[in-house]
Amino acid sequence: MNEEINLYRNAKKTRNLILYASTISIVLAMLFLYSIGTFDGIFKTKPAVISGAILLIMLFLTFKSLASVRDKSPLIHMDSNGFSGKTTPLSKAFGRVEWVDVTDIELQKLGGDTLVVVTVDNADKYNGRLSKMMWKMAYDEQNSKLNLMYSASEIDIDAAKLYDLFAKHWKK
Repeated sequence: MNEEINLYRNAKKTRNLILYASTISIVLAMLFLYSIGTFDGIFKTKPAVISGAILLIMLFLTFKSLASVRDKSPLIHMDSNGFSGKTTPLSKAFGRVEWVDVTDIELQKLGGDTLVVVTVDNADKYNGRLSKMMWKMAYDEQNSKLNLMYSASEIDIDAAKLYDLFAKHWKK
């Protein structure tokens, strides 16, 4: 079986995500302007620092999303030997995973998104692919396994169908 599946960006979903991020950025900008005393002349240090930091992060993520909109490559690629994805920063940095190393696949609700969590055994084989910070996020020390997350928030299908695709390919 050499079935290959490529899942591409859904322009409408991506546009909605960018719109939500932009709206949050505008609210944070208004909070920052209020905190520095633009409206009432009173400078509020903590709210200014917090809202300014979060605003910078949101603007960075929004501009990064805008830059990636032109990318026409598949966000998730599956074949009979393995898979790779670019739907989360962790999955993008990790790269390709072989099906023989997968031990479990499950759906997990995290914040406002439902993610497909793929548990990968043989962590030593994949050591060195991630930065220290990302490795700590993915590595489960109790089980000595990696937990990689894939999102359906920007692709053409929903999380349940993405889970079914992962499970179907893993079983084969």
